[in-house]
Amino acid sequence: MPYERVLRWALVAIAVTGLAAGIAAHLAHRPDLADLFWTLATAPVVAGLAVSIVRDFLAGRLGVDAIALVSMSAALALGQPLAGAVVALMYSGGNVLEDIAVARAEHDLRALVDRAPREAHRRIDDHIEEVPISAVAVGDRLLVRAGEIIPVDGVVGSTAATVDESALTGEPIPVVKARGAAILSGSLNAGETFELTVSAAAGESTYAGIVRMVTAAQTAKAPFVRLADRYALIFLPVTLALAFVAWLISGDLIRSLAVLVAATPCPLILAAPVAFIAGVAQAARRGILVKGGGPLEALARAHTVLFDKTGTLTVGGARLLSVEVAPGESADEVLMLGASLEQASHHVLAAAIVQAGIARGLGLKVPEQVRESMGSGLHGVIEGRRVAAGSRDMIYGGARVTEWASRAIRRASWRSALVVFVAVEGRPIGALLLADELRSDTPRAIRLLREAGIVRMVMVTGDRAAAANAIGAALDIDAVLADRVPSDKVDAVRSEQRLHPTIMVGDGINDAPALASADVGIALGARGASASSEAADVVILADRLDRVGEAIVIAQRARRIAVESIIAGMGLSILAMAAATLGWLLPVPAAIVQEVIDVAVILNALRALAPGRGRGGRRMAVADGRELHRNHLALIGGLDRLRSIADALDDAGPESGAALIAEANLVVQEQVVVHERDDEGSVYPRLAGMLRESHSLSAMSRAHREILHLARLLARVVEDLPAEKVDRYLLRDAQRIIEAIETLVRMHTAQEEDIYEAVAARTAA
Repeated sequence: MPYERVLRWALVAIAVTGLAAGIAAHLAHRPDLADLFWTLATAPVVAGLAVSIVRDFLAGRLGVDAIALVSMSAALALGQPLAGAVVALMYSGGNVLEDIAVARAEHDLRALVDRAPREAHRRIDDHIEEVPISAVAVGDRLLVRAGEIIPVDGVVGSTAATVDESALTGEPIPVVKARGAAILSGSLNAGETFELTVSAAAGESTYAGIVRMVTAAQTAKAPFVRLADRYALIFLPVTLALAFVAWLISGDLIRSLAVLVAATPCPLILAAPVAFIAGVAQAARRGILVKGGGPLEALARAHTVLFDKTGTLTVGGARLLSVEVAPGESADEVLMLGASLEQASHHVLAAAIVQAGIARGLGLKVPEQVRESMGSGLHGVIEGRRVAAGSRDMIYGGARVTEWASRAIRRASWRSALVVFVAVEGRPIGALLLADELRSDTPRAIRLLREAGIVRMVMVTGDRAAAANAIGAALDIDAVLADRVPSDKVDAVRSEQRLHPTIMVGDGINDAPALASADVGIALGARGASASSEAADVVILADRLDRVGEAIVIAQRARRIAVESIIAGMGLSILAMAAATLGWLLPVPAAIVQEVIDVAVILNALRALAPGRGRGGRRMAVADGRELHRNHLALIGGLDRLRSIADALDDAGPESGAALIAEANLVVQEQVVVHERDDEGSVYPRLAGMLRESHSLSAMSRAHREILHLARLLARVVEDLPAEKVDRYLLRDAQRIIEAIETLVRMHTAQEEDIYEAVAARTAA
């Protein structure tokens, strides 16, 4: 509560001021004033602590605060105000430190509210009027303009609408809604202006429901129980028993006070907060914002992780998967023409196509006379040629789809991809397959989580089952829950929570309720919706999923150091208490010994500021990593050509087949073999000194040997072509070798990218 935080800051200010004033009075030889200042510094803390303990006791909780109350009260009662003031400062300071650590967790979800439209365009007869969203009623006809957020749930009143539902369902590819189809509020109009017939008022629409779920989940989340409180159940009775024994032995209450002063629970009060705050600081250096010690401790105990798919495990948008070409056409030509034309489009897929063309170094042309049919495609002129790029219906119309195009459509369905056909002068020459794909760091992130002790991993997504299951199988996820709306995600989190401490990782508005419900919600805040960052307990500021595993490792180390500090502090305090019980320590020496213990415990807890061991080794320069990535990009064109050749061999005759095989061999020898030999002779020796384990490169070298072996086989086939009868069996053998090389090189380069990313990650903060 805000007033409690103000009270805590006030108490620590009183404690600091009173202790300092007392020391000044003591140095001025005014012990009476010194005792008064120290008493005034202690009494408010005692009063506030007493109220807090009574409230906690009525709620069924008793923690380390009780030891502090007994120590301060006894110090005041027995005329030892300095000891009381020291304990008051340490106790109130510990609470403020914890407040600082959790302050970032309190946000009011402004992002959700700010994103929601305030007004709607309502059609009244033949004119449009702007009305507050609260005035919209069921049955109203609204106009939703291009690029606007859909304000309420409704059905399409126009012929069709292209809608981006990624904020709600996680599906990154816009969907086309026919007349009468339902549309959810919070979606984005990715096409032309359309008419919407309202089916639910603003307060009852999907988007408003998401806001309510997030708020309810945050309100219902259990408060953080401090790690120190668990040890207090042991330490408190031991302290009271030893104080009583000291009184029985000596009959002197001062000896009992010495025991209580020696038992001042500063190690318990400060060890865990300091260690966790240090862990929070260490995480921040790695681009991980942990909103307090509570989430950090919960991270350390996590057993299960639930992932959203789109934008979390995958890149969260369309990416070019492959270029399918008609017989006799070039993949680079198809992509160049398609990307050149798409430069004139604002469609969500256009940017992905243009980016792919630029990444491959293709010289894009300036399109002219461009006409765009939103949701269907574009027509234009490029260097005097009429070019079209768009859907199958736009390119083929009612004509029969050719065999190569049918194969492209089939391959797209296997990979849950969209197809953009490219035609020149009315003749289809190729197709671009686009889909969401795994993030480059996802496999490594999954491995790090397994190594960190995460036992169960579940993907829960609003995407289709086919796409979700493909990703789940590729990552060896324990369970896949597809076609889930935000409320289903919350149910999935709560189901896992009943069994084990659970983490939810997501990045979209649709993930916000689940993030708020989980024991720890982790948002990829660098690229995700700010609403998910507000709802989450941990925000990954860098756009890296592998930081989730790092966060858990940092949390585990901070918790381990906190436990070590608490146990060591308790052990040393018990030794000091035993000495005080036997009369070997009077209250003042006991206070000095306790302060030494406090300093030692705090210094040990601050070890959590430093990174753990095992991060040694030389680092890869950023420029080196980029150069390795560029080398892989340069291979893509050759690999695409190998795929096209393998496809063309299906129907090739002897003469054309021999020419295709010879061309494939040329690509393999001049591009693939040169690249692999350069990796083995130049790149891998550099990487060897940067990796902690050498067997990774040994396995990669084994892949090199297999690729070179296949290259030699293909070269042998080409050498024998003049003497061999080129029949369908020879063509099939060559086709299999070419397909094997293409597939293995793609997989191998992906693995190398994973290793490069792992090495380069050490340089990223």
